Amino acid sequence: MGLSRSLISAGVPSIIVSLWSVPDAPTSYLMTEFYRQWQQNPDKAQALRQAMLITMKDHRDPRDWAAFTLIGASN
Repeated sequence: MGLSRSLISAGVPSIIVSLWSVPDAPTSYLMTEFYRQWQQNPDKAQALRQAMLITMKDHRDPRDWAAFTLIGASN
């Protein structure tokens, strides 16, 4: 979380962060799906939500997808 505060202060409009350590496979799956959703919907918060809902289907354990959050502007 400290790094995200520094990036926002430096002018980055938004950042997706993980609140705890997540294995590589579900992280890769979720982020790939996030970018796919973001291409369809410019609202990053909604794109992340949709990516999480899709990721939940293959990675049922919340530890694999619930750690991610958007900080900053959603569009």
